[in-house]
Amino acid sequence: MQSKYCFIAVVVTALCLRVEATRAGSEVCFPPHFTFGVATAAYQIEGAWNVSGKGESIWDRYTHTHPERIFDHKTGDVAADSYHKVKEDVRLLVELGVHHYRFSISWPRILPTGLSNDINEDGIRYYSELVDHLLANNIVPMVTLYHWDLPQSLQDLGGWTNPIIAEYFHDYAKVVFEHLSDRVKVWFTFNEPLSFCQEGYGGTDAPAGNSSGFEDYLCGHNVLRAHANVYRMFERDYRHTGGAVGIVLDFAWMEPASTAAEDQKAAEIARQFQFGWFAHPIFSPEGDYPPVMKQRINEISKRQNFPRSRLPVFTQEEVVSLRGSSDFLGLNHYTTRLVAAGSGKIYPQPSFYTDMGVVITQNPDWPRTNSTWLRVVPWGFRRALNYIRVSYNNPPVLVTENGVSLPRMTHDVRRVQYAAGYLRALHEAMKDGCDVRGYTHWSLINNFEWTRGYSERFGLYDVEYASASRTRSPRLSARYYAKLTRTRCLPNTWE
Repeated sequence: MQSKYCFIAVVVTALCLRVEATRAGSEVCFPPHFTFGVATAAYQIEGAWNVSGKGESIWDRYTHTHPERIFDHKTGDVAADSYHKVKEDVRLLVELGVHHYRFSISWPRILPTGLSNDINEDGIRYYSELVDHLLANNIVPMVTLYHWDLPQSLQDLGGWTNPIIAEYFHDYAKVVFEHLSDRVKVWFTFNEPLSFCQEGYGGTDAPAGNSSGFEDYLCGHNVLRAHANVYRMFERDYRHTGGAVGIVLDFAWMEPASTAAEDQKAAEIARQFQFGWFAHPIFSPEGDYPPVMKQRINEISKRQNFPRSRLPVFTQEEVVSLRGSSDFLGLNHYTTRLVAAGSGKIYPQPSFYTDMGVVITQNPDWPRTNSTWLRVVPWGFRRALNYIRVSYNNPPVLVTENGVSLPRMTHDVRRVQYAAGYLRALHEAMKDGCDVRGYTHWSLINNFEWTRGYSERFGLYDVEYASASRTRSPRLSARYYAKLTRTRCLPNTWE
């Protein structure tokens, strides 16, 4: 029987073969069927926030009403203007020689009210043309259905804290599948639910629920329900198209701060709260939330005088539906953190972080970047991949994001060094037996980086935001990456 892990139609046969890391002489080389790509996300590059029938998203509302919460007081109203530059951006992809391009679809561009009774045909046209241009240039489109741009109209109903959102997401996904599944064969339901649930509903990013320990858990619960519903719908109604569905989870490696037993235990608790929260229900043989997460939140909830756990409970039917509901794991990895045991104090105010009960830091000696949260620690990538291999029976992994923000410069040697270091670590993980099928650099071009605005630049291509034409210019890293994609070996020189 053909494995369900055959998940990229154009290179499906290749990716269904188990890939092994190879070394050509002294070079670090990847297998012939290992794919390289780049990624972007709709709100971060498209612009055109209110044209051609698009509805308002939570980030449109947030940046317009709270500019003081954005580092440079900017918005994504125009961003890189990719909505009007499809052919130009595809030309950049061709220059890079990438094998795949991961992008997201804007839910409010397809369904302005968030509901499927009102389909915006221009939104369908835009994404359909992008897919066609990619395929015409032998680039595999990889599509994320949700990358943090919820229709504001649905947020007005409670957004991801309202259980009915799972049904609305199912309806939205069905519309997209109906129009694109004949050509798109690689799908991701969600990008980084940890980020948009914990920071958006538990914190002060859009939609700024600021209700840690309550809304973040409600969000995560309904996201997982929605993911399972869409996966099972695709399995039932669209598997015949030859495509497959996964989810993208972010995983900063959690390294114990010391060899002490309590720090070792704390690091594992942090891994379960920050990665297992979404990975365990899908990829573990038991399903459901990680036991340590259920135990801690239940115990702390009781000590805070709540009649029940603040972590919602799946029905047995939902546990079964979630278990195995991904054909592969999309992995976003950027950095590593150090974890030490917390004080054990129970705080009266509910919080995700006090539920986790650990202290998370970074080593000040690790190389800095232009993001306060991102230190350069390549060895953590190898450890994260091996943790996934051991914990979840070595699922096929597609690295869906990895990159670094730096000050604006053309000769970005440090970005090249970052990519080379992390790719070497990935290569070592593959030699360890980790089943990694491809690598995706974040990002193709500079993006609107959420509350950091345009102050953090991850792009292989610079975008001149002061220019009406949003001129794109290649960096040194773009030339380096183009050599990599064409040879599948790490270039020995940067020029």
